[in-house]
Amino acid sequence: MWADETALDATRRRLDEWEAGFAERARRAQALSARASTLTGTAHNPDRTVQVTVDAAGLLVDLRLDERIRQQSAAHTARQVLATTRAARADLLRQLSAATTETLGDDPAGTAILDSHRRRLTGEQGRPDAR
Repeated sequence: MWADETALDATRRRLDEWEAGFAERARRAQALSARASTLTGTAHNPDRTVQVTVDAAGLLVDLRLDERIRQQSAAHTARQVLATTRAARADLLRQLSAATTETLGDDPAGTAILDSHRRRLTGEQGRPDAR
């Protein structure tokens, strides 16, 4: 099947390199997953009456309201909580972006991971150039 041993050895080396590359990418992906699972995003509104913290999935895990909040309507407070939650998710996304770049570099998998997080955290349907 093989014309000579040299071609067979070259093929074996390429397969070994390919396998090692996959193993390294898997190791880096696991490192990113472990790091990302510990991240939280936090934000506060401009007058610091609302502070929100979200977990790695973007879910609300802490909400702090200053006593001054009692001086405004419930509807205004609700809008502030929602806006501050979006800002906390944006903070989380910035951290995820930094962690992904540090861990995966410019690997296309990193771009796909960030796009997935962006869609989940912001409700975006994808980048305009992806259509």
